[in-house]
Amino acid sequence: MLLVGKTVLVTGASAGIGRATAIAAARHGADVAINFLGSEDEAASCVAAITALGRKAIAVAGDVADPATASDFVTRAAEALGRVDVFVNNAGICPFHAFLDMPVETFERTMRVNLHGAYFMVQAAANQMMRQGQGGAIVAVSSISALVGGEYQTHYTPTKAGVHSLMQSTAIALGRHGIRCNSVLPGTILTDINKEDLADPEKRARMAQRIPLGRLGEPDDIAGPIVFLASDLARYVTGAALLVDGGAFVNLQ
Repeated sequence: MLLVGKTVLVTGASAGIGRATAIAAARHGADVAINFLGSEDEAASCVAAITALGRKAIAVAGDVADPATASDFVTRAAEALGRVDVFVNNAGICPFHAFLDMPVETFERTMRVNLHGAYFMVQAAANQMMRQGQGGAIVAVSSISALVGGEYQTHYTPTKAGVHSLMQSTAIALGRHGIRCNSVLPGTILTDINKEDLADPEKRARMAQRIPLGRLGEPDDIAGPIVFLASDLARYVTGAALLVDGGAFVNLQ
């Protein structure tokens, strides 16, 4: 029970890593606000799973690519749950596409969601934490793609490197206010973001064989490290990046 008495906000939390993180936070004693875009049924299901654990929960719809969504989400979460202690920036997209004919809109949409959205969401959460005057924790979901390239991810990898860099800089900017900022860098995790890319069983098996732990990741594999970074166990950890990839990055030979 690492988050008892805390209020946790998670973006992109109706499915995948965001959903797993929101529910894990509730299991550890937190009340949770989730941001979502898309399926209201999935958002309602996540809220139901949290309330079934005896915690409070709300779902707030909004496109993180719109800067106004950030202040709306944080304000409504604080009003409903009383405060903001932990903010998890998870929302992201990766529409796979070749580099040479990358559509401008695909590139710009990916930037607006993954990087611009992270910037304004983190800014809004940090301002709320400052107003409360008791510090807080911010965790951003970056990616192993911040460290390595991808032929069909030339629009995506720069955003994830940017999210990691954002956490490094905000760790400096917000440290004096008692706000810790860290990132997690997932490896290949089975979520909607890569469902089509990994639809081929042979490709999935080939990817799994490259991972020392012998399998692709699942959303719950990332939720645990996020809860750790959000908790007081990590009270002296800020500006750090935690690679959670089953050992894929180090397996170069």
